[in-house]
Amino acid sequence: MNSLNLQVLKIAGKSKDKNLVEVIEINEHPWFVGCQFHPEFTSNPRDGHPLFKGFIEAAKNQKQNRLSN
Repeated sequence: MNSLNLQVLKIAGKSKDKNLVEVIEINEHPWFVGCQFHPEFTSNPRDGHPLFKGFIEAAKNQKQNRLSN
């Protein structure tokens, strides 16, 4: 199993005052996002937060890739 400390973390978002890391990504991963805030508080069924939309799109792509191989 790969250890997270061997991966390359990327800071993808900070707080408004720039003192707190709010979002991280792993560069070499197809879709990995960790967030400190709550995107579900700004989502609704018609207009989901971009994190949710991105996750669903990545899952669809992963499924298509597995089915085609």
